[in-house]
Amino acid sequence: MQKIIRIGTRDSQLAMWQAKKVQKLLEELGHQTQLIPVKATGDLVLDKPLYELGITGIFTKNLDIAMLNGDIDIAVHSMKDVPTVLPENIIQAAVLKRANYNDILLLKDNEEFMSQPNGVIATGSLRRKAQWLNRYPTHTVEGLRGNVNTRLQKLEDNDWNGAIFAAAGLERVGLRPQGAVNLTWMIPAPAQGAIMITALEKDEEIKEICAELNDKDTETCTSIEREFLNRLEGGCTAPIGALAFINEKEEELNFKGILLSRDGKKKIEVSKKVKVGKHKYVAKDCANYVIDKGGKLIMMEDEGIEKEFSIYSTKKLSEAQKKLLPTHMSVNDSDFIKIRFNRIAPKVIKKEIENVIITSKNGVEAILNSFTSDELQFKNIYCVGRRTKKLIEQRIGKVTHSERNAKRLSDYLSKELKGQEVTYFCSDLRLDTLPILLKANGIAVNEVEAYKTMYSPSKVDEKVNGVLFYSPSTVESYMEKNTADKIAFCIGDTTANEAKKHFKEVQIAKMPTVESVLELVNLHFVKE
Repeated sequence: MQKIIRIGTRDSQLAMWQAKKVQKLLEELGHQTQLIPVKATGDLVLDKPLYELGITGIFTKNLDIAMLNGDIDIAVHSMKDVPTVLPENIIQAAVLKRANYNDILLLKDNEEFMSQPNGVIATGSLRRKAQWLNRYPTHTVEGLRGNVNTRLQKLEDNDWNGAIFAAAGLERVGLRPQGAVNLTWMIPAPAQGAIMITALEKDEEIKEICAELNDKDTETCTSIEREFLNRLEGGCTAPIGALAFINEKEEELNFKGILLSRDGKKKIEVSKKVKVGKHKYVAKDCANYVIDKGGKLIMMEDEGIEKEFSIYSTKKLSEAQKKLLPTHMSVNDSDFIKIRFNRIAPKVIKKEIENVIITSKNGVEAILNSFTSDELQFKNIYCVGRRTKKLIEQRIGKVTHSERNAKRLSDYLSKELKGQEVTYFCSDLRLDTLPILLKANGIAVNEVEAYKTMYSPSKVDEKVNGVLFYSPSTVESYMEKNTADKIAFCIGDTTANEAKKHFKEVQIAKMPTVESVLELVNLHFVKE
């Protein structure tokens, strides 16, 4: 039976267009395919931390995880969004023939503002901003973020002279307006206009199939551009442009590269022409030229400037989690909640407990702080959260049923345990939702205060744009010392409901995980 090729993609309009293009090409070659829009990070479970696998790309990591989990066979990406170093065990399987690589200017009126000192244009790209300010130093550049449709609407709604977009993105979804100006002087992002297909390194069959779609000239040019970026960038974010193209008539490869300071005041350009087949060291030679001309100094100066965005996490983040955020974002964190385990009386577990409820990992740790797993006699364990469930099954025993929040668990237990008794291991600051609903449905609730939750707020800088919350208690703790004039990014509905009492703008993660909250931050502050 013929293998059905599962094509992974993000679900934005542009990403779906690109995936459908790959699907059409594969089906024209006689292959059966299936499009699989990939869910949020919280749905995709891996045993290893993301950083150990080299997964860092803001717009590619979900597809990388899905591939490593065996949920998809190939992933389709805008090549400019793909980190220059791919995760372990994932390879570049093909690059499609490149589309328009130019940046374009969408005008609100006409081009007259370019010759005037007070022009205003919008872009979310450091590279575009720096090149525009280098050419038009008296102009103002406003930030522009979101997907293609969102950015077009913002251009319509604001009093700007124009906004800069990638030509290929607008052309692919049929949204390039008449009168858009090709910015041929602006050097594009490395690999702009190209579509990359990735696959597992070990999947020989898929690699062989994808090779049929590969455009060799595009592969050559984008590889040089990405190597140039990699050699200069070294993990930081800088305004870097690169373009390689082949002059078939002269059988010549042309390369142009640029590095600028973020304010556009400093610029180092490089160009090189070589015969096709003699291009092996083009990227290395050009990157070394930029470095020798002071490129590293420019990047070091930029690292010292104020970050573009600032967020504060009300829970300490691991270094692996911080790696999921872009380098132009300032990240501060501290634990706004401190946990102190109580000594649980031995009589509580003297005999088997029929039904146990645990709603957090802290509850698990608190129980195990008083008893060994061998001492626990729990017949049915009910819990909230995938990670709580995982910890319970690792250290206590099998979970009978779990739900993503207390309300849903209450609804389930109200039907299943009517007339019975439950033992609820909780905090002194536990929410009323679960016990109230259970008691209302005839279920006796024996509450055991397993740990205390203590507020430990810090004063957050006024310049912070967004605050990350992981429980209603973290919101309450934050409000003891701070104001609610920021965006609240919340791990779930219960936390969001508390945040909505104070904050005007509240966003809720798709899954109740720290990674999903970080993804929410990325999607808000980083352009597509």
